[in-house]
Amino acid sequence: MSKSINVSNEDILYQIKISAQFPGLVEAIACRKIITDTAEKVGIKLELEELQQAADNLRLTNKLLKAEDTWAWLEKHHLSLDEFEALAYTNQLSNKLATHLFAEQVEPFFYEHQLDYAGAVTYEVILDDEDLALELFCALKEDEISFQEIARQYIEEPEIRRAGGYRGIQRRQDFRPEIAAAVFAATPPQILKPIITPKGVHIILVEEIIEAKLNEQLRVQILADLFGVWLKQQIAELEIVTQLNCDRN
Repeated sequence: MSKSINVSNEDILYQIKISAQFPGLVEAIACRKIITDTAEKVGIKLELEELQQAADNLRLTNKLLKAEDTWAWLEKHHLSLDEFEALAYTNQLSNKLATHLFAEQVEPFFYEHQLDYAGAVTYEVILDDEDLALELFCALKEDEISFQEIARQYIEEPEIRRAGGYRGIQRRQDFRPEIAAAVFAATPPQILKPIITPKGVHIILVEEIIEAKLNEQLRVQILADLFGVWLKQQIAELEIVTQLNCDRN
């Protein structure tokens, strides 16, 4: 026998409250209103072609390649076609407003913070024993053992162990400050002297330092970062008053 459960508007609102998601939801609503109001004030409007492109991008992002995929996604998220178009509209309006406000600031910001966008290719093993870490560091310097051998012996996570401790390409902000300072001062390929943090003792191989270049991907990221900071500033200056019919407080 099939079973069912009814979920009401009140149930949804109550779940948002008790899962502590309410502040984030209110902030998202405020952001949408700020974007809409600001765009209107500065005279930003969307052409039909821009809205169509935004809808296509939304479908692509959510892998809605066929009409039935789109309808299934709308049903899953309880969205009407008009609400889907409203979502695409808000996304595109946000992008256009960000470009209007900050496009000319991207390049100066990049050159002012260029070091923050450099990348480092690293391998890492974290130990609990400082003496062992120093012993292994000396063995590495003397070519008595390879980094891959250390990774196989001392890394517990299977995927990281199989990759030899490979951590990928990371930017300065991805590292703890004390590690970032050592990594970006290295002359690759270089094994860093063990670094102690609350996580343990880090043995790090710096394979490559990648200089930052202002390509289109980074330009979009910086634009989004600047816009995000601006939105937070706008939120901080607002008094947000919530009006809930079922709110007893």
